[in-house]
Amino acid sequence: MGRGSRGAGPGKPDTRGGPSGSDSTAASPRIRLDKWLWAARFFKTRALSMEAIDRGRILVGQQVAKPSREVRLGDEIEIREPGGLSRLVEVRGLSDIRGPAPVAQQLYVETEASRTAREAALALRRMGVEPALTQTAGRPTKRDRRELAEWDRWSASLDANPSTRRPS
Repeated sequence: MGRGSRGAGPGKPDTRGGPSGSDSTAASPRIRLDKWLWAARFFKTRALSMEAIDRGRILVGQQVAKPSREVRLGDEIEIREPGGLSRLVEVRGLSDIRGPAPVAQQLYVETEASRTAREAALALRRMGVEPALTQTAGRPTKRDRRELAEWDRWSASLDANPSTRRPS
């Protein structure tokens, strides 16, 4: 081969693209999972997306993923949000740039089963119990204080000393 030849030399891999030695994944961009989640607007910052991945809330192909995992077209990503909500999305596009919301929504499509399950969970949450009733720690509510006072009023005291009892 002469000076103007374009082939790879001995011991060098052929990096030219084309039908002879190209890989089909070489043409697609390499995007990290944390960056894709940020670009698809699931998280406000990359740090938040990395934190969710580190906590095991992001599954790719039903396996716990790492932030540096490469996202490929067709991957199924499960995003478990705090509070029990979960989304299962299929990757339709790759981007490492955070654009406007309409563009970000074109990067994925949520599965129909995931959408119906999420809407059912949201409907149950809307019709759920009053938040004060689910409170288990902290300062008692006015209702709790009334119930405690009523319980103290009717409970039998084992103390023989009447001075230690609270007045009713």
